[in-house]
Amino acid sequence: MTHSSREASTASLALGAIGVVFGDIGTSPLYTMKEVFAGHHPLVPSEANVLGVLSLVFWALTIVVSIKYVAFIMRADNNGEGGIMALIAMVQRAVPATTRLGWLLVALGIFGASLFYGDSIITPAISVLSAVEGLQVATPAMRPLVEPIALIVLIFLFAIQRRGTHHVGRFFGPVMALWFITLAVLGIANILTVPKVLTALNPIHALDFFVQHQGYAFLTLGAVVLAVTGAEALYADMGHFGRFPIRLAWFGLVLPALLLNYFGQGALLIRDPEAIRNPFYLQAPDWALYPLIGLATAATIIASQAVITGAFSVTRQAIQLGYLPRMQTVHTSEHAIGQIYIPFTNWAMLIGIVVLVLMFGSSSNLAAAYGIAVTGTMLIDTILGFVVVITLWRWNRWLAVAGLLVFLSVDVGFFAATSLKIVEGGWFPLMVGVMVFTLLSTWKRGRQLLLSRLQSGAIALRPFIEGLVAHPPVRVPGTAVFLTASKDGVPHALLHNLAHNKVLHERVVFLTVTTENHPYVPPEKRVEIEDLGHDFYRLVIHYGFKDEPDIPAALALCADKGLKFEMMETSFFLSRETIIATAMPGMAPWREQLFIHMARNAESAMAFFRIPTNRVIELGSQVEI
Repeated sequence: MTHSSREASTASLALGAIGVVFGDIGTSPLYTMKEVFAGHHPLVPSEANVLGVLSLVFWALTIVVSIKYVAFIMRADNNGEGGIMALIAMVQRAVPATTRLGWLLVALGIFGASLFYGDSIITPAISVLSAVEGLQVATPAMRPLVEPIALIVLIFLFAIQRRGTHHVGRFFGPVMALWFITLAVLGIANILTVPKVLTALNPIHALDFFVQHQGYAFLTLGAVVLAVTGAEALYADMGHFGRFPIRLAWFGLVLPALLLNYFGQGALLIRDPEAIRNPFYLQAPDWALYPLIGLATAATIIASQAVITGAFSVTRQAIQLGYLPRMQTVHTSEHAIGQIYIPFTNWAMLIGIVVLVLMFGSSSNLAAAYGIAVTGTMLIDTILGFVVVITLWRWNRWLAVAGLLVFLSVDVGFFAATSLKIVEGGWFPLMVGVMVFTLLSTWKRGRQLLLSRLQSGAIALRPFIEGLVAHPPVRVPGTAVFLTASKDGVPHALLHNLAHNKVLHERVVFLTVTTENHPYVPPEKRVEIEDLGHDFYRLVIHYGFKDEPDIPAALALCADKGLKFEMMETSFFLSRETIIATAMPGMAPWREQLFIHMARNAESAMAFFRIPTNRVIELGSQVEI
């Protein structure tokens, strides 16, 4: 690749990142300053207060986003992939989950992933509501229509998910680039009227603000944190765009545009304190108000789309890593492998969002619920990130602890401030997080118990094969593939087949699918074959937690290793377990019932692994847990 083509590729990736990665943090100017000065803990928009708040916003963006995420956390990549699931996988490699510390760290990471869903529900609701609220600035009579219009936009957005976003995705980058340019232009126009607002870059203003207001300044942090919501998306989407394009987009356009707009709103408030009713829209001249509302609505839809896509991605990774049952996953693009649609996640999120909009009714009310899930995830990212620093990177321990204390002091401050909003609405994302965590942990523990019960009564594979060779049943032409979670036990489906059909195929393959703590497994390492003799084979297929499981495609790779499959001569035997709750030690009775319900509604292995339906035989068995 030539130098010019590399530059063009980087620029293209940076533009794509602007459209996908920065939607959430990029729409924060719609409501952050309004919430600080006119929210649940309103602040008098005096010059000193405005400069103090702007200084807090500037240093929050600098420390949390520019230094912590862009410069530090993004270095913790798992083969190029980021996000809390990738971080969990790295921690599991460093500290085994079988140890008490390892279990605690993984549980903490899973709770952080659970909080992501709470954030994913609030982000579209508050973003779209805040954009549509521009209508009541233009025409106060439109106030009763804000909520219905926002709901229509949100319902339409979720309704089109099944069609995929690849057709409109190419417009995301240019639209969001126009949005950030507009933010910058509006900010500059207002800063020029009150240039002294730029003195807020001095951290002395933030310190003075805390000295003057003390406890009230702490409450203000709960609104200031809205400026950094979406920072974790830089890390989560690293695998799609790469570290350098995201950094280029952040420092080249997004950060300057955000700062200029926040400072422009500050200048407006110093000049006209009455503008506090909506400082974002009142930055614009009257003639530009309706076009700005349209652009803001488009930007919030794009931001919401990025969050929805992220929820689909996290769900798929959770399924692959064994924290959720198999779910129907629709691939919406033949070209973009990451373009997926998970109906259950889509409609569950929409229901949560509709409930939020109807319950809270305005972006200001929703701001009370916003922040605690984000700050909780950021706090967990910091802890897990420094575990990686100390255990995998082997940095100087004292240097690592010093950095940890700096970042933790900021994260804990923001988390504590947003925790005060639990009664006002912060309970909602926490409730969602706890519910999702319960599902994830119950499924993981249930699968462990189920596998343990199956293995405890399993017959050792090699002696069983020797017995079959010594007293062979009738062998029929073709290949039988038995899917099994255990590499050393005889699959129940094989025992049932022998008991009922009294025959054995001339070639028998015991197939185990494993998911590695890496995002992708290269094709040359996908399959592992062991010849057990007498036409019995053990086959292990390895997938990364972001790979697309496809057993027929994996079997095609076996030909190069001496094991060729003809699909029309191959039968797949699957065991479908009927799980029965008992008083045996394991989980609480209600969790056992929850696990059974989840297992009953899981997608079949046949569909999940893309096995042709006309080649599958399912045999049932009962298992007590």
